[in-house]
Amino acid sequence: MERNAAPLVAAERPMLEGWLEFERATLALKCAGLAPEQLAMRSVPPSTLSLLGLVRHMAEVERYWFQRCLAGADRPPIYRTDAERDRAFDGAEPASAAEDLATWEAECASSRSVVAGIDSFDTIGARSWRDGEISLRWILVHMIEEYARHNGHADLLRQRIDGAVGV
Repeated sequence: MERNAAPLVAAERPMLEGWLEFERATLALKCAGLAPEQLAMRSVPPSTLSLLGLVRHMAEVERYWFQRCLAGADRPPIYRTDAERDRAFDGAEPASAAEDLATWEAECASSRSVVAGIDSFDTIGARSWRDGEISLRWILVHMIEEYARHNGHADLLRQRIDGAVGV
């Protein structure tokens, strides 16, 4: 995935979409060039976080906010269950790395499609969150924050795996 800088001066849509794409691409770059075993490595004990776990979590988050909350689609969680709320993180295994990366990419594509079909950032999601309405604008800002926070985790995980920094 190519990473382009978000615009420095732009209208709201290209600015927010540009930042979200930048953050998505950053996570992809943090995972690039690693073997499945490295992607699933929990390199900062006692944390169970891995790069693959972050990818799985972000696939889940993409589906939740854009498809379920915004569009109102009846799409079940990908990894999470009632019994295993952290399964996206804890279930990351080398054998599923290629499939998990493809799932994340597909969820990002679905999210882009949902957003492209909405004209106004003031559009209210089909489902509320914590008993309150949420707008497309809120979801985009939240997703930028979610990726940025987890990309900070990815920085540390990647550095512990092979020393790579600054990607």
